[in-house]
Amino acid sequence: MLFNAFGVPTTLIEVLGFVSGAFCVWLVARQHLANWPLGIFNCLMFIVLFAQAGLYADAGLQLVFITLGIYGWWNWVKGGGPATDTLPVSRTSRNEWIGLVGAGALGLAAIALLLTTATDSDVPFWDALTTVLSLMATYGQCRKRIESWYLWIAADIVFIPLYAYKGLYLTAILYIGFMALCVVGLLSWRRDLLKEHEPAEAAA
Repeated sequence: MLFNAFGVPTTLIEVLGFVSGAFCVWLVARQHLANWPLGIFNCLMFIVLFAQAGLYADAGLQLVFITLGIYGWWNWVKGGGPATDTLPVSRTSRNEWIGLVGAGALGLAAIALLLTTATDSDVPFWDALTTVLSLMATYGQCRKRIESWYLWIAADIVFIPLYAYKGLYLTAILYIGFMALCVVGLLSWRRDLLKEHEPAEAAA
């Protein structure tokens, strides 16, 4: 059903994606466990929205996000080990970066080729790029790697004009808000990371 939200043509699915997505990122920034079930709901809304808009890689990406969401939910609860009941914020290791960049380059080439040859997408490269950046960022989020916020910001820089080009104006506005929330999340996680290092430095 098409209607106007804040003067912008949109649908109920896009509004539900807008609200659940914004609240989800806010919860991630606060390291609240409820971000994971809400994120899964958000993915279901975006599967429908992106498929209707012809953003097939982004639609398929939501299925991966749901799987990663289940893993992230579990890892945030159990990944801290027996000494703590929460997973601490940490940095991405050099080996992780090598693996992420390598897998990302291969994934970008493969997805772009698939979209070019098997779909009617008119934005195969950009659809593939946002897919790869989002997967890399989600991996980092599942592991509470602080660098995941930089990857989300990079993805949002591409998402915003891409969604505007596709006529998903409310979603483009949402991703501007996402980018602002990513900065908030980055600063919040950085403070926690510094706090976690203070006891070790004091002991040394």
